[in-house]
Amino acid sequence: MELSKYIVYTKVQGSTLNGLGMGEETTMDTKTSDTRTCESFSASCPSRVLFDQIADKWSMMVLTVLDAGPMRFNAIKRHLEGITQKALTECLRRLERNGLVERRVLPTSPVGVEYEITPLGRTLQPPFKALYAWTMEQMPEVEAARRAFDARAR
Repeated sequence: MELSKYIVYTKVQGSTLNGLGMGEETTMDTKTSDTRTCESFSASCPSRVLFDQIADKWSMMVLTVLDAGPMRFNAIKRHLEGITQKALTECLRRLERNGLVERRVLPTSPVGVEYEITPLGRTLQPPFKALYAWTMEQMPEVEAARRAFDARAR
């Protein structure tokens, strides 16, 4: 019998995995548990699919916008310069499917829809805020690296 090997991230105070703050690494047999994350980034790995869906540009921004409280579709769209109606609709559906956003139909005339971040979605706020802080802190160094690269490319 072949055992599939997965890595499970257990939250441990002050522990990091690959600098991502994800916790301590342990392995487990997939036959014994449904909570699993693949050891590699194979295309069929369930954690890779979820990571792809929450780490894209629009998902992170939508969840950050919704941190302020429930919003209607057009209010979200106004906060995100450059997003199309189609891209926002698809993003909100992905987030809703993954349990990170709740869609609520409002009994108004005409009928309205409001989106709100769920408790599960709120658990992403600390890592998103840390990533944003890192981005702002490291931007001068990144810009210098870009200028150096562009100068070498010419």
